[in-house]
Amino acid sequence: MTIPSDSEAASLDSGHVRLHELGYKQELKRDLSVISNFALTFSIISVLTGISTLYNTGLNYGGPVSMVYGWLVVCIFTMLVALSMAEICSAYPTSGGLYFWSAKLAGPQWAPFASWITGWFNIIGQWAGTTSIDFSLAQLIQVIILLSTGGKNGGGYVASKYVVIAIHGGILLLHGIINSLPISMLSLLANFGTVWNVVGVVVLIILIPSVATKKASAKFVFTEFNTDNGVGINSRPYIFVLGLLMSQYTLAGYDASAHMTEETKRSDINGPKGIISSVGISIVFGFGYILGITFAVTDIPYLLSQDNDAGGYAIAQIFYMTFKKRYGHGFGGIMCLVIIAIAIFFCGMGSVTSNSRMAYAFSRDGAMPLSSLWHQVNKEEVPINAVWLSVLISFCMALTSLGSMVAFQATVSIAVITSYIAYALPIFFRVTLAAKHFVPGPFNLGRYGLIVGWVAVIWVVIISVLFSLPVSYPITIETLNYTPIALGCLVILIVSYWIISARHWFKGPLTNIDK
Repeated sequence: MTIPSDSEAASLDSGHVRLHELGYKQELKRDLSVISNFALTFSIISVLTGISTLYNTGLNYGGPVSMVYGWLVVCIFTMLVALSMAEICSAYPTSGGLYFWSAKLAGPQWAPFASWITGWFNIIGQWAGTTSIDFSLAQLIQVIILLSTGGKNGGGYVASKYVVIAIHGGILLLHGIINSLPISMLSLLANFGTVWNVVGVVVLIILIPSVATKKASAKFVFTEFNTDNGVGINSRPYIFVLGLLMSQYTLAGYDASAHMTEETKRSDINGPKGIISSVGISIVFGFGYILGITFAVTDIPYLLSQDNDAGGYAIAQIFYMTFKKRYGHGFGGIMCLVIIAIAIFFCGMGSVTSNSRMAYAFSRDGAMPLSSLWHQVNKEEVPINAVWLSVLISFCMALTSLGSMVAFQATVSIAVITSYIAYALPIFFRVTLAAKHFVPGPFNLGRYGLIVGWVAVIWVVIISVLFSLPVSYPITIETLNYTPIALGCLVILIVSYWIISARHWFKGPLTNIDK
């Protein structure tokens, strides 16, 4: 393959040079700074999105204790996963990210299968993530409309499931249009999204407790454990681990920094910085947000009741009642929900960006049906077909909500589990098959790399089991946790496709530089 000469390399970006060394042409426009890379990933993690949309889960399973201390537990292990990923990203800064890493680290014999299974887990996890993000925004918009028209107890408008899915489709359409813009414009929007997330969190942390006429005590926030969940589970440890889903769902999506490396300057350094900084700053702001909102919680059963004004949407009810009790109306609370809605919009926008880059890279290596179509870029150097593929699949995945919300809710768990399995696979190969021959990039963990890697892998195994456990007893069709069933079907499908067909033609990542 063609490698830049020393004189050419001196004038090229270090990420550009490394991309050539790995066998790829520079096809996407390399125009993102480290701040833009961080901004996009920070917007995807979006503590306003994850915590706000799954606050009900946290309240129901353990309440303040599971949210506050569960956040700290999840943050420690998530940072270890992020550090391991950052180390590998520094060595292999390509848009393929995780599946490319697996191929390189598993060695020639296992490379095709390792990259195949990692890639499919990664891209399905991303599609499921985009689906859950944009659908949660559609649900929040429905709640905003409900409260704006009088609330559930005041004759407010309750949207049908068909209206919600239509709103979801409209949101995805907007995200597709935005992601069809040049990367420079997308970068500006991502930067604005980061500012919005940071300012929004700070405003809500200060505003909600300040406006609240009645506040929870510090003892309540730091010691109250809610076992009144109405789902037949009384074991405190069991309740606590189920409550971890809120935190772990929030702290996901940071592989976006890796998928944007071919568009990031000095990506062998700035890609890892994007991963670590986005997780670290999200941890700090997320903890502050949980504390700020929970100090306004005084009646957990009422917040979770379907009979309150927000129809059981806990965080919306908190905001609405906080302002209504102080000023006689809930307009301020509705505006707080608008702040969250805009943050979720930016989160979904970034998620589609990350999805499309993964689909572009995976199809570039021939792993997807109609690969030649999905890896095409337009004159603005945007993988336009991959963008709209991601939009279409995310919409189709949400259609399950029309049949069963219980089945659809498994999408949230699937988004977490498949994404983290994809995170863990290259780390596993790094600490096993590649333990002795891994060549680190500019960012590395030195002698701690193996230890951190093993802890990260073990954590992913643990959460994969925990989030597959029953969430309600007795177990019926209506209460069944469909996550293990969906995950099992997914594994069977991916492996069967490999055995029947892909093993004969998929050889792992393919170089596209002329020999």
